Amino acid sequence: MTRRAVIVALVLLLLIGVLSFYVEMAWGKSWAGGGWSFASGAPAVVPAATLFLLTMLMALPWLRRRGLSRRELLVVYCMLLVGVPTVSHAVLAWLLVRVIAFHYGAQAQPHWQTHFLHLVPTWWSPSNLDTVENFFQGHASVPWGEWLGPLAAWTSFAFGVFLATFCLMSLLQRQWVTHERLTFPLAAVPLEMVRDPEGGGRRAGRFPIAPVFWLGALIAFSLAFLSTLSTKIPALPSISLFLYDVIPWQRVGPLAGLGGLTLVFWTWMIALAYLIPADLSFSLWVFTVIRLLLTVAAIAAGATPQRPEDWYGSSFPAPVFQGTGAVLALALWVLWVARKHLGRAARIAVSRQSGRADAAEPLTYRFAFLGLLLATGYLVYFLWVSGLRVWVGLLLVLLTIGYFAVWARLRAENGMAFICFPCDIDHMLGIQLGNSTFRPIETVGMITLRWVYRPGFSVSSEIFPGSALEAFKIADSARLDSRRLAKAVLLGFAFAWVTGVVIVLTGMYRYGWFGLSCSSGGWLGPMAINDGSYIVTRLDPSKPDYNAVIGVLSGAAVTIGLGVMRLRFWWWPLHPVGYLASNTWGAQWWFIPFFIGWVAKVVVTRYGGLRLYRSTIPFAVGLIVGDLLNGMVWAFVQVLARGSL
Repeated sequence: MTRRAVIVALVLLLLIGVLSFYVEMAWGKSWAGGGWSFASGAPAVVPAATLFLLTMLMALPWLRRRGLSRRELLVVYCMLLVGVPTVSHAVLAWLLVRVIAFHYGAQAQPHWQTHFLHLVPTWWSPSNLDTVENFFQGHASVPWGEWLGPLAAWTSFAFGVFLATFCLMSLLQRQWVTHERLTFPLAAVPLEMVRDPEGGGRRAGRFPIAPVFWLGALIAFSLAFLSTLSTKIPALPSISLFLYDVIPWQRVGPLAGLGGLTLVFWTWMIALAYLIPADLSFSLWVFTVIRLLLTVAAIAAGATPQRPEDWYGSSFPAPVFQGTGAVLALALWVLWVARKHLGRAARIAVSRQSGRADAAEPLTYRFAFLGLLLATGYLVYFLWVSGLRVWVGLLLVLLTIGYFAVWARLRAENGMAFICFPCDIDHMLGIQLGNSTFRPIETVGMITLRWVYRPGFSVSSEIFPGSALEAFKIADSARLDSRRLAKAVLLGFAFAWVTGVVIVLTGMYRYGWFGLSCSSGGWLGPMAINDGSYIVTRLDPSKPDYNAVIGVLSGAAVTIGLGVMRLRFWWWPLHPVGYLASNTWGAQWWFIPFFIGWVAKVVVTRYGGLRLYRSTIPFAVGLIVGDLLNGMVWAFVQVLARGSL
């Protein structure tokens, strides 16, 4: 841990923050340059691509002895891992647009004024008409005086969320890294990408020399590059890793429940399936097949024919609500399995051994417990001041932290966290408890806060828990000082947030929201400014949906049952995470890559043993790196072409 590594990371965060605004928002592009790949989100491509470029620079003759060492490069990577997504389109930008969009939309939707706008706290966002219109129309300077109060409020809330999550990950990381030895497939990417130089010492880090790593990277890069290139140049034959409708969707009859068979050949996803435990990848595609069969049975029993991924209702088989129950059960299961470790941590925290017995932890156990309690208390207080009752605020905060814990656990086990959770917290509470349970301001608050807990690429549910946890895993594997790394990561988040606020607001008032390409689609798009209409519909009184409650309880029961079977019988092949993954949107895509990865791992381990499998791990990591390099190349192309490609 050196000062120059931290300075390099901060400079890169500032540069990447500016580029991220143009790539993702002004031009409306993904960092992969188009297409759906591992590199579509900033959390994936930017830190890894930056690490690749820095390692390449270290090969220059004048940097071989004075350049950044392997540990310094990994410190830079960890700071970028947390800081870069913070300034992405789906965290800061989504927050800032959502809180001010109520006042702008009310000009065209006068009924918003009478339904809920008068309930929105005045300190959430500026309400001056000129300030609001200039935000969306552009060609103006930022009225910092009017934004100072709202920015201070939401910054304190974001830091409270980050601190609570950071403390929770600090408490759980020893259980997951050391005791359970989870795979952390994404952490393997930087660890395999950079190696110590021959002779060690302070010499600069080097690329790996394993030929199989570069073979995997070449294969994945070539396929991904040609696939992306074919979308840019129509004259080229289409080379897509997405082959739609190998078997078309049958629109009528029970077979409609099978959906359309989409053959997906994503090398990065196959590599992830190869790196994670075989029972996890096996469970994912097995439970996906079971879900399809249940959908067929429901349609045969009289339900309306529809695709399985579009089944959002609470009628049988209610996959969304089964998945929600699985999320809640996994949150409790994670804490139950870690109870001995957490009990020991609590005893150390209140003893005189605090600071010595936990010297190797990112935070002292005393600070971690105290920070978690204080941050949680502040978040509840923030929501109470906003107009929510204490029990509603506490329920929302605890569910959010529970979601974060499950998200981090999934990312540690499978690397992708399956992108989307089955059900948003506000939707889950509204359906199961009924809209009448909540006051109008509580509905407004829950929907406004979806930027915190709504899962997907680059959002806070991925950044706060997953990235911090991976940084701890990298510190453990590379023998970094985890406590000093924790300070660097906290500094990176704070720096990224502050600079990101300046960059995003300056860009908004210069170009205007409607002058940015991202306003017409993507994660921001209409979703960011039409929450008012969604709030109006949610204000209609409704009773609890008992079918949804049954679905949630069923999903929780199945998850707990699978967990118990795994603890009691070592041969039990089904994993509760696979059950959760099968009940999320996207399972229709990734169950085939996971099947391919599972078959490859079973064949290699059965006929080549553990030794052959370990020797092929660099090849799998190379497949992931190759896809990331494709994203890096197209990101440079987009910057040079100013988003015209």
